[in-house]
Amino acid sequence: MQEAITNPKFKDPVKEYLGKFNLNLCLTCGTCTNGCPITGMPGMEGWDTRKVLRMLAYGMTDEVVQSKFPWLCTGCGRCVHGCPMGIDIVGIMGHMKSLRPREDVPGILHKGVLNVLNTGNNMAIPQEDYFFLMSDMGRELAEEECPGFYVPVDRENADVLFFPNSKEVFSDNEDMKWWWKIFYAARENWTIPSENWEAVDWGLFTGNSEATRILAQRKIDFMKRHTINRMIMPDCGGGSYGCRKGMKECVLEDPNNKINHIYLYDYLKEIIESGRIKLDKSRNAGQVFTWHDSCKHGRELERNFGKGYYDEPRWIIDQCVDRFVEMVPTRANNFCCGAGGGNWPMPYEEESAYHARFKYKQIKESGAHVVVVGCSNCRDQMMRRIPKFYPDCDYEVKYIWQLVAETLVIEPWDDEEIEKAQKEAAAQWERLGVVVDEDME
Repeated sequence: MQEAITNPKFKDPVKEYLGKFNLNLCLTCGTCTNGCPITGMPGMEGWDTRKVLRMLAYGMTDEVVQSKFPWLCTGCGRCVHGCPMGIDIVGIMGHMKSLRPREDVPGILHKGVLNVLNTGNNMAIPQEDYFFLMSDMGRELAEEECPGFYVPVDRENADVLFFPNSKEVFSDNEDMKWWWKIFYAARENWTIPSENWEAVDWGLFTGNSEATRILAQRKIDFMKRHTINRMIMPDCGGGSYGCRKGMKECVLEDPNNKINHIYLYDYLKEIIESGRIKLDKSRNAGQVFTWHDSCKHGRELERNFGKGYYDEPRWIIDQCVDRFVEMVPTRANNFCCGAGGGNWPMPYEEESAYHARFKYKQIKESGAHVVVVGCSNCRDQMMRRIPKFYPDCDYEVKYIWQLVAETLVIEPWDDEEIEKAQKEAAAQWERLGVVVDEDME
């Protein structure tokens, strides 16, 4: 009978962490390897999940930390989902990332963490530029189709707190309007923060659990300071998952840190069911839609917090379209798109595209014209990277809130509502020191 491995040469902190997992439970069955998108990757010959676990069991931590393997892990959780012994391989890979010296973290990820800790967003966008953009884009939407609309900043006693994604503030400005239209149509009492507004958590991607905790605490503090009812969890799968992980630690430190939050799927379902927004699915006639189950909104969220979002997004899509098809496999067995774990912004584009080979095949075989997603990284991967490496892609990619916004029947505000909102907007921008160009109104 094979003896258990009892004396690996771990450094003390590593031994303490890995001591939470009994690596001797590993049956070396290969389920993790068969489920992992890294398996067979060009340039990673000789590496697979099963081998990495054996290396760690034998104390070969430095070899794992110095390799690319933990960084190519998307954190999709297919390994843990299939593991008969329930070993938290995703957590172990995250810890391996944390052991890499910060100056050796691949690409821009650590710089983004420093930026968000020092400036409140990953891109280090100055507050005055942020304010100007919100003012300018808000006026633009008001002129286009939503009279009276403006973006409320630091509103007291708001019902909903919403966090922008820095890539939308930095470059994809028009994408912000989808949520704004929904809030306008629902006549939502909402707000965004003036500072520390980043939705995405790159601390999660770099194994920096302290950064994840700090970002969560900032959100909690803002909620309390402005007496806000509930927060919509960030749309980014990593952003929402990291926020949940960070908030869990904050509540363990102080139970008073518990706040109300709602996932975007629950929020959209709520305002549709209650009749606060109206939809016309005929606008999407003639197209076939499918849904991508994000790893961090589904499989990994379910494993760590007991609830994954599978039925809710499908219900929402059903309110918007007539023709829906499933990808195979689906729900908790779905394949990762290849962008998770920081693989979208990291300098491993070819490896990330190799991850995506299964997702490409799924989409093609579904026959769908439109892939609907609930995560910004998943969207970028399927809209930009997969077509770059698999040129015969002929599908569109849409956020689920984009689909809802495009299906909206916006009931016009009355003159009194418009006038009230315009006065509020003028007072807000004056308070924040934003000079409104009268010629642009």
